[in-house]
Amino acid sequence: MTTTQALLVIDVQNAIDDAKWGRRGQPKAEAQIARLLGAWRERRLPVVHIKHDSTDPASPYRPGTTGNDFKPEVAPQIGEPVVDKRTNNAFIGTDLMDVLDELQVHSLVVTGVLLENSVDATVRMAANLGFEVIVPEDAVASIDRTDHRGKSWSAEDVHALALSILDGEYAKISTSDAIIEALP
Repeated sequence: MTTTQALLVIDVQNAIDDAKWGRRGQPKAEAQIARLLGAWRERRLPVVHIKHDSTDPASPYRPGTTGNDFKPEVAPQIGEPVVDKRTNNAFIGTDLMDVLDELQVHSLVVTGVLLENSVDATVRMAANLGFEVIVPEDAVASIDRTDHRGKSWSAEDVHALALSILDGEYAKISTSDAIIEALP
């Protein structure tokens, strides 16, 4: 069977709930990712999970901690590939490209956390590698940030800006509803 579009779920692990990250926006992102997963699974479309295995001893994403575990509502099922990464980009130092080639994927719907970090880095690389990329704005999440000048930005503002930067050049921004409606 030749498939063309895969759902990528990036870093949706217990670590994202750690207080280290501060206030997070988009509290319904995991529920939207779960909806997308359900639609993909129902249609037997390819799903690829990205798992961050931090090498930083202080990271909540460190292997061997509960933070490293996938959140239950979006955990992989048997047969769904899991790609372990150690950087913010899911293509660097991983077998993601081999997995996507094997699945004959040409288009990606990219979900996960954090939008302004691992999701952004992976989306940009995917676009540069020639993939068509769609980001459902309601299935990615951001956190409050302070810039290098000391100005604070809410997670909602970070989210909106990150999406607007990706839109058009690296990805098409959509919604979970629109993506599900467009599935075969």
